[in-house]
Amino acid sequence: MSRHHTSPSLPRARGELSAGVIGFLRDGCALPDPDAARAVDPYGDDLQLALYVCYELHYRGFAGVRPELEWHPPLLAVRAALEDRFLAALRRDATEASSLDDILDGLLVEPVRGTGLSWFLQDQGELRHLRDYAVQRSLYHLKEADPHAWVLPRLSGRAKAGMAAIEYDEFGAGRAERVHAQLFADLMTDLGLDTTYGRYLDDGCAPMLALVNQMSLFGLHRRLRGALVGHFAAVEITSSPASRRLARAMKRTGAGPAAEFFYTEHVEADAVHEQVVRRDVIGGLLEDEPGLAGDVAFGITATSYLEDRLGDRLLKDWRA
Repeated sequence: MSRHHTSPSLPRARGELSAGVIGFLRDGCALPDPDAARAVDPYGDDLQLALYVCYELHYRGFAGVRPELEWHPPLLAVRAALEDRFLAALRRDATEASSLDDILDGLLVEPVRGTGLSWFLQDQGELRHLRDYAVQRSLYHLKEADPHAWVLPRLSGRAKAGMAAIEYDEFGAGRAERVHAQLFADLMTDLGLDTTYGRYLDDGCAPMLALVNQMSLFGLHRRLRGALVGHFAAVEITSSPASRRLARAMKRTGAGPAAEFFYTEHVEADAVHEQVVRRDVIGGLLEDEPGLAGDVAFGITATSYLEDRLGDRLLKDWRA
């Protein structure tokens, strides 16, 4: 049975920033100086773990951590410094000059033979690779769609209705056993993994932490609502073909029926979601606020950039 409703334990620190944030939450130690964020790798373990821990207070929190610390002003000041460092790096590294239409069209282009994670897992992946992949993705999928729900109060009209319709599907369309977080927990059970929420935070690599942090960053800031919509579009448009490859990987390796079903479910659902995102969510948002087109484009390119970093990291590890 899934235990993804529980609060996780605080993770092990990976540097001075994360040690300071975790020490404050655990023992009331002094918080790190916000200015220290300027000197660390914006994509590195220390900053990304510290930021992930800050954001998790807005989701399930941590065992033994007082709930009121979610809105503790000095901690929010540290979080803001971490966010500024991360966002500045993304704007520097993942901004493209192409138009939004060209960027969206590019998401629909599938190579005859690809070289990314889903291609590797489809063709060469073993159960150990699939388990490792599931461990990483559990940092998001055990709270699938939660970060995207933050944007709903910031939308209106067609954009809001389209986003809510997709979220309704992600949250099981009224059926607890079909909530996508539960379906992923079922996948983990098939793979012999612990389904406890946050169980594998210490195993999460920096690129995976960055991907989840990006969702929280875009979702928690109203000024970044366009970027969140762009991120969501990138996920939904590219999910269906990638999920088809992952379903084949699960079937080929005998991972189990629930493991295979998680991805076959996404093949069908996300093919429909893709149309709703482009027509209603993006179309409705830009009809109301045409000035957000650049932010939507940035959300797409930043997501692709971070996904590529994750793919490069895992493939390097597996091939080593």
